[in-house]
Amino acid sequence: MNTLSNSLTETQAESRAKAGLSQGDVSDFFALLKPRVMFLVVFTALVGMVVSHPDVNPILAFVSLLMIAVGGGASGCLNMWWDADIDAVMTRTRKRPIPAGKIQPNEALAFGLTLSAGSVLILGLASNWLAAGLLAFTIFFYVVIYSMWLKRSTPQNIVIGGAAGALPPVVAQAAVTGHVAWDSVILFAIIFMWTPPHFWALALVKSGDYERAGIPMMPNVAGPDSTRFQILAYTVLLAPLGMAPVFFGFGGLAYALISLVGGLGMLALAIQVYRLRQGEPAMRVAQQLFAFSILYLFLLFATLLAEHGFGFFHPVLG
Repeated sequence: MNTLSNSLTETQAESRAKAGLSQGDVSDFFALLKPRVMFLVVFTALVGMVVSHPDVNPILAFVSLLMIAVGGGASGCLNMWWDADIDAVMTRTRKRPIPAGKIQPNEALAFGLTLSAGSVLILGLASNWLAAGLLAFTIFFYVVIYSMWLKRSTPQNIVIGGAAGALPPVVAQAAVTGHVAWDSVILFAIIFMWTPPHFWALALVKSGDYERAGIPMMPNVAGPDSTRFQILAYTVLLAPLGMAPVFFGFGGLAYALISLVGGLGMLALAIQVYRLRQGEPAMRVAQQLFAFSILYLFLLFATLLAEHGFGFFHPVLG
């Protein structure tokens, strides 16, 4: 009986696949949105709002954050649609919904385009068209410029493409103030400069995966030694840049301490990555740098949120 039931299920699955219908459920569609990346988008966008000190309607802030999250998720969905072929050959990505056969490519495309258009339209109507235009540009840059062009054509893909991941604070500030100011531009610069050492540390560890997929990541094109040097060079620039909010007056004492200690930690690990050139210890330190870079960025933005949050949320709490 179980064998017959399984056969029927397999036959139904094959029929649905041939008809271009999904075999997945809600969780598979949610996975298309890259929820971990979407969390980072929402988190950095919230900080972009908070440092602006606007007298903002809480409903406007919520809707704006929600649409930025949806737009970020739509970008991830369209990225997965386009990259389904290379995702299938990489151990890190082969269980994603499309290569795993749970979601059909045409469904992912329709889902991503619908979310993209909806998020931009609703943000424009609820907030302003500057923010909506910036969100549309962010989606376009990530999907077309990064995913479709840069990712498969140049080892600088992460450097240039990192602009898309750095834009949420700028979009969020525009949504609640109607303009773009220096504080959100500095947050953009921090994320932008953080991206190469963060991803290249991972690329050192996963270079075999990228080689199988034919993606020209820096270790596969310029070699591990050049990549380690560039990781160190970007980190040398990132550490003082992380202190910029203090000098521009929107980072307090706590932020100064966190950014100083965190920047020194990034530098120490980047130096170790540069010095350890081969073997298991080198890969272990690269993994440590990748993990610490996530903590570093989170602490920077969490501290700004803590320092500015009371003034921002007081109208709601009061």
